Amino acid sequence: MRLPTNEPVLSYAPGSPERAELRSELERQAAAPVRVRLHIGADPVESGDWAPIRAPHRHDLLLGEYAVGHAEHARRAIDAALAAREGWAARDLESRAAVFRRAADLLAGPFRMRLNAATMLGQSKTPHQAEIDAACELADFFRFNAYYAERLAEEPLISPEGEQNWFDLRPLDGFVYAVTPFNFTSIAGNLPTAPALLGNTVVWKPSPYAMLAAHHVFDLLREAGLPDGVINLVSGDAEEITREVLAHPDFSGLHFTGSTAVFREIFRRVAEAAPRYRSYPRLVAETGGKDFVVAHRSADVLALAVALVRGAFEYQGQKCSAASRVYVPRSIAPELEARLRELLAEVQVGDPTDFSTFMGALIHRAAYERVTGYIERARRDP
Repeated sequence: MRLPTNEPVLSYAPGSPERAELRSELERQAAAPVRVRLHIGADPVESGDWAPIRAPHRHDLLLGEYAVGHAEHARRAIDAALAAREGWAARDLESRAAVFRRAADLLAGPFRMRLNAATMLGQSKTPHQAEIDAACELADFFRFNAYYAERLAEEPLISPEGEQNWFDLRPLDGFVYAVTPFNFTSIAGNLPTAPALLGNTVVWKPSPYAMLAAHHVFDLLREAGLPDGVINLVSGDAEEITREVLAHPDFSGLHFTGSTAVFREIFRRVAEAAPRYRSYPRLVAETGGKDFVVAHRSADVLALAVALVRGAFEYQGQKCSAASRVYVPRSIAPELEARLRELLAEVQVGDPTDFSTFMGALIHRAAYERVTGYIERARRDP
C-alpha cells in the first residue's frame, strides 16, 4: 500500500486557468436552478413538498429547490439500505475502496469546480474556503480513509503457540444514520461514506442549508460507481426523520456532526430505546466547542494578529475550529489590539463570488440574530 498525498490546493490567483473555470461554473449554477430529489435505492423520489435553496449572501438568488422528506421516506430509505446491505458487505474491501478512490479522482478533476461553486453559492464560502473544503479535504478523506481501512485489515496479529488469532473486519448488523452539517462539504461527504467503505449501508440526512453541495456530492458518488441503496439521501425535517430512524430495530450506528444539544438529545433517545434494538448502536459524534489561543510575551504580534483574524473570521467564524477567545500577556495586549483594529478595518464582507471578499454571509437568520445578539451584549457589558 502506498501512502496517499494531500490534494494540492489551487490558488485561484488573478489570470489563473482555475479562476476562469470557477467563474464560469459559478455563472452556470447561478443561472440554472436545480431540483434536488430524495435518492432512495435506485430511484430519485419527489415527496410532493419542496423548499427553496437560496444563496445566504443574496436572498434573491434562487439556486434550486429540494424535496422535503417525511417519515414514510425515512422508512423507505431504511428498507433500501437493508436490502443493499448483504451485496455491499459481500464485496471485498479493495473493491469498495476503489469506488471512493475513483470518487477522489473525479473530485480532483471534472467535479472540482462543480463542488466548489455549489459550496460558494449555497454556503457562502470564498473560493479559498471552498477549495480547501469541498475539493481538497473531501478528496483527502476518500483517499486516506481507503488507505487506513486497508492497512487496518492487513494489520498482523500475534498468536500464541498452538493458537490462531484473526481479525474479521465486518459491517454493523443493521444500517448507519449519517447526519451532516452545513459548514463543511467535506464532512457532509465523509460521514456517510466512511461507514460505507467498511461495508455498511447508510441513510444520509444532509443539512437543509447545504443541499446544493449535497446534491453534487451524491452525483459524484454515483458517477464513481457507488451501487444503489448503499447511501440513501433523505432531506427534510430533522426531527421527523430522526424520530423514525431511531425507532427502527435495525438502527446500528450514528455518524453525526452538529450541535452539542442535538447530540445529547439523540444520545438520550438511543439509550431509552436500547432494549428494542437488535444490537447496541455505535455512536460517533463531533459537536461544538470553544477554541482558544494562548500567546507568549515573545510572540510576533503581527503574526499573532493575522492568525487571530483568520482563525476567528474566515468563513464568518462558522467552524468548530474558529478562534473564539485569546489569552495574551498585558505587555503585548495594546499593540495586539491596535494591529487587530488595522486588519479588521481592511476586511471585505460581501458576496463570495467577488474574489476580493474575505467574509461572506452567515448561513441563516437565526445565526445572524445569535451573532448580533452577542455583539449587543458585549456593547452593553464591555
